Amino acid sequence: MKQHSLGLGLTAKRTRRREFLNEMENVVPWADLVALVSPYLPEGKRGRPPFSPETMLRIHFMQQWFGLSDPAMEEALHDMPVFREFAGLEGWDQRLPDESTILRFRHVLEKHKLASQILQTVNDLLSAKGVMLKSGTVVDATLIAAPSSTKNSSGERDPQMKQSRKGQQWYFGMKCHIGVDIASGLVHTVRGTSGAVNDVIEANSLLRNTDREVYADAGYQGAGKRPDAKAGVNWNIAMRPGKRRTLDPSLPIEALTEQLERVKAGIRARVEHPFRVVKRQFGHAKVHYRGLAKNTAQLHTLFALANLWMVRKKLQVLAGQIRPQMVSAA
Repeated sequence: MKQHSLGLGLTAKRTRRREFLNEMENVVPWADLVALVSPYLPEGKRGRPPFSPETMLRIHFMQQWFGLSDPAMEEALHDMPVFREFAGLEGWDQRLPDESTILRFRHVLEKHKLASQILQTVNDLLSAKGVMLKSGTVVDATLIAAPSSTKNSSGERDPQMKQSRKGQQWYFGMKCHIGVDIASGLVHTVRGTSGAVNDVIEANSLLRNTDREVYADAGYQGAGKRPDAKAGVNWNIAMRPGKRRTLDPSLPIEALTEQLERVKAGIRARVEHPFRVVKRQFGHAKVHYRGLAKNTAQLHTLFALANLWMVRKKLQVLAGQIRPQMVSAA
């Protein structure tokens, strides 16, 4: 029987996955990020030659974009030519990283706290290009679920994950607290805590030194009066829902108060966009690891990539890769 080549690597089909990777190829500052992680990686003087820092960084980012575990990422490299192409592993006889190699790279990032530096490097680039403006901050937090089952090797739940109630519903997991630039809607600060930590406790740690105007929902009442509050910061906090429902629109003062609350809500809405990208676009709805440190490190990387995704069109215009009309149409 005549054997036919599958020709998977030669397909001309522009799939959504390939289009996504092409866009991120153009906006991720590869040279800066490779320079950041390279000093911490093995030089390969003994044993098998290591994979290049850029290859491992690209594989690590694909894990974040597509929600892949270390074993799943190894299998994807074997199964998907587009992943090998993006990682620079296109040779038919080229060695591919196994799950242990992928795991060790992630451990290097965690050990040297490089994930937070990745976010800072990306934001410095965006600030230099005039995309991120230091005009004020919106703060918010979201719950990220963790497995509550004790059917694991240790026979217990992650001790660093805690119960939290939202409304009448109880959740088990961690909280992700972020500070978002008002003008651009991009994340500049990320904090990870257990689910039991009240939002207002982390509020002031999410601000930059240059912030003077801060917007937050009703859960942040009293943030400006806490011992760690920063001087010269004006907190614009939403009115509690129960009190807002009692406003009488027939009274001029209360009608103006309602209009003010709507303006504040419109500004606060910008903080929801990064959460949507991370949870819906990248599929990060549950924690992937045990312990707050590992999961917080992943959140730093996720929001760095989310920032690039949200302004990818603007960055491509600045680089002359697409016309400005295409951005307005998108």
